[in-house]
Amino acid sequence: MKVVNSLKSLKSRDRNNRVIRRKGRLYVINKRNPRMKARQG
Repeated sequence: MKVVNSLKSLKSRDRNNRVIRRKGRLYVINKRNPRMKARQG
């Protein structure tokens, strides 16, 4: 899991990426490629 400043750049890296809010934090998750994970906040 990466902690990054900009999730928008990570979202565009793979078309299966989804940006999701959980507990006040923003996450990028990808069910097809579980290595694609990021958190913001």
